[in-house]
Amino acid sequence: MEKLTAKDIMNREVLTVNAELSIQGLAEFLVQNSISGAPVVSRNGKLIGVVSITDIIRHETLLEKGTQFNNRHDFYFHTVGNRFSHQDLDSLHLGDESLVTVKDIMTSAILEVGEKDTVQQVADTMVKNRIHRVFVTREKKPIGIISTADMLKIIRDM
Repeated sequence: MEKLTAKDIMNREVLTVNAELSIQGLAEFLVQNSISGAPVVSRNGKLIGVVSITDIIRHETLLEKGTQFNNRHDFYFHTVGNRFSHQDLDSLHLGDESLVTVKDIMTSAILEVGEKDTVQQVADTMVKNRIHRVFVTREKKPIGIISTADMLKIIRDM
C-alpha cells in the first residue's frame, strides 16, 4: 500500500472569506455554510489568516470588558464544537459592522501543509499544534482542508 498524502485525503471544497468582510457578514457566511471557521485570503487568493466563530465571540467579550483586541500571539487552537443558529449570532453585540472587519479579528498565524506531505506529517502538525483542521496549500493558496474527522476516517479504514 502506497503512502497516503494530504492531497489524497483533503476536502477540495475550501470556503474562504475576504479580509475586508464585516463581522456581521462573516457570521452570516459561517451560519449559512454550517462551518465554524474559514481561511482568510487576500485579493490574489493567497492565505493570510484564519477566522472563526470563536474570534467573533472573543472580540465581543473583549469589547464588553473594555479591552482592546490584540491577536498577534493568538493561535487557532480551538474550534467551537456546536453549530450556532442565526438567533445565537443575532444575540451577539457586534457593534458597527462597517468598522470592524475580518482583518481586525482574524488570526494571522497559519498552520498549513503541502499537498505531498504524508498523512503522518499532517497528523504530526495537527497534534503538535493542538488544532482540529489544517489547510493544504500550493503556492500559499488554499487548495484543500483536512480535519480531525478526515484523519479519523483514514484510521477507521485501515
